[in-house]
Amino acid sequence: MKTIAVIPARYAATRFPGKLMQKLGDKSVIAHTYENTMATRLFDEVMVVTDSPVIFDEITHYGGYVIMSKFSHESGSDRIAEAVADLEVDIVINVQGDEPFVNKEALLKLLNIFYEKGGSNVQVASIMQQIKEQQQVNDPNYVKVVVDKNMNAIMFSRSPIPYHRNTEIHAIYYEHIGIYAFRKQSLMNFTKWEMTPLEIAEKIECLRYLENGVPIKMVISDYMGIEIDTPEDLEKANILIKNTNYTN
Repeated sequence: MKTIAVIPARYAATRFPGKLMQKLGDKSVIAHTYENTMATRLFDEVMVVTDSPVIFDEITHYGGYVIMSKFSHESGSDRIAEAVADLEVDIVINVQGDEPFVNKEALLKLLNIFYEKGGSNVQVASIMQQIKEQQQVNDPNYVKVVVDKNMNAIMFSRSPIPYHRNTEIHAIYYEHIGIYAFRKQSLMNFTKWEMTPLEIAEKIECLRYLENGVPIKMVISDYMGIEIDTPEDLEKANILIKNTNYTN
């Protein structure tokens, strides 16, 4: 199967405008994301698709493959769908531009979902990691996910799920990492559906799949670093790089 990674890179982020061009160590956030995705060597092709001439020039500076969106889009998935509509490809990986610590092990787990037993039935897959700090459980910037016994997502929410009413047991919380794998046709179907009630309420685009009856298979990853949603996240990420000499 031909597999490509596409990095949607929108400049005007609501919570942290211009975050992808902020410095993380000695490079921009988007440069880290692109280079770390390339370094996995898992894909037939890696591209960035953006609405910003600034990001276009940044990726070009690093010798990367980048294209400009022709239309405005509500979600990263819509932006990716435009980019791959005419490409002959089987599996599309959506690596969010604000995930600079993306690593090979996590992406390989995600890809293997489509090759293992029962993989032919998987249409969409994504990644989660355990949340260990209560502050992050309560923070709406951290999207939480709960799964069934088959590791299919039941619900995504910015609220703490599950609600820890039974305090005699230890509640485990998972953060949804915004990296997806789609069969191309499932991605194209997504763009034809109207936004759904839960998606609109939570502002979580993958809920559109669940509300249209498409399961999302989840895989658990070890620590994936820090997603850059706020200036505070960027500060934490810079400390992580400084203190650990992080490399892919």
